[in-house]
Amino acid sequence: MQIQTTPEDHRIAWLTALAISIHILESAIPSPLPGFKPGLANVITIAVLIQFGWHTAAWVSFLRVICGSLLLGTFLSPAFVLSLGGAVLSMSVLWFATRLPGDGFSAIGYSVLAALAHMTGQFTLAWLLFIPNMAVWRLFPILLTAALLFGIISGIIARTMCNEGTPCRT
Repeated sequence: MQIQTTPEDHRIAWLTALAISIHILESAIPSPLPGFKPGLANVITIAVLIQFGWHTAAWVSFLRVICGSLLLGTFLSPAFVLSLGGAVLSMSVLWFATRLPGDGFSAIGYSVLAALAHMTGQFTLAWLLFIPNMAVWRLFPILLTAALLFGIISGIIARTMCNEGTPCRT
């Protein structure tokens, strides 16, 4: 029995493979603080959101987290839990943002929203599950500022990859 696939399945597979490749390359970059990564694989998620809509972007995001963690050996580890939690909140915020009235956000706007939501989700889960000490919140403004800066950079990269005139389909 052969599994039937659609062109959309192939698109998601290729885009996810690209995002996983970037994710794995990025994991080799040393981090000065836990959770302090540029999140360049999210460039693909934002470009996919703009070009193909939220549904496809959600598939790419979640498959990247799951497959990337399997390839890096972090599946079901705290790093996986935090990454998945950040992706869930990020994609939830993007789902809401794509449904607001008007023309929607630019690639930079979506990227900043996603980065801030991702960091907030990861940090909240880290506090709730792994480090239940209020002192850890002193680190949050630093990491949120980094998320903002990396979100802007990722948005600029995604904008150059996409035709900004294409409306976001959901």
